[in-house]
Amino acid sequence: MRQSPFPPHYRHEHGPIKNVNEVIKERLTIGQKAADWIAAKVGSWHFIIGQSLLLTLWALLNVTAWVRHWDPYPFILMNLVLSLQAAYTAPMIMMSQNRKAEHDRIEAHIDYEVNLKAETEIQVILENLEAQNMVIAEIHKMLEELRSGREGKA
Repeated sequence: MRQSPFPPHYRHEHGPIKNVNEVIKERLTIGQKAADWIAAKVGSWHFIIGQSLLLTLWALLNVTAWVRHWDPYPFILMNLVLSLQAAYTAPMIMMSQNRKAEHDRIEAHIDYEVNLKAETEIQVILENLEAQNMVIAEIHKMLEELRSGREGKA
């Protein structure tokens, strides 16, 4: 019997697949963590409800004069405070969003690496299956020859 056409044994010589969240977490600076925290808090219902209550209280206290009018109608001081809040939170939210975009790019790259590894391994499996098919066909042919040889002698 001739040598079987099996390909050489496949060796997994690639590094482990990386977790995107761990890769990003390792790179974060204190400022980036702070921007993410602020973006998460400002973009929550707790913040919106809390700020709405605070602004309502501010307006009520200034309209009814329970306490001295520190910001009479049209609430110029409140507008200034809200403008300052918006001026500082908007860039932090944008920083956080940019980092999310970087996260998506890293995730896409890791997905690409995984797909390349999977493609290589699938190719090896297909080559091995093809080799097995060839050997099975040879064995089948040999069995047919043995069967026909016995039938000829009988």
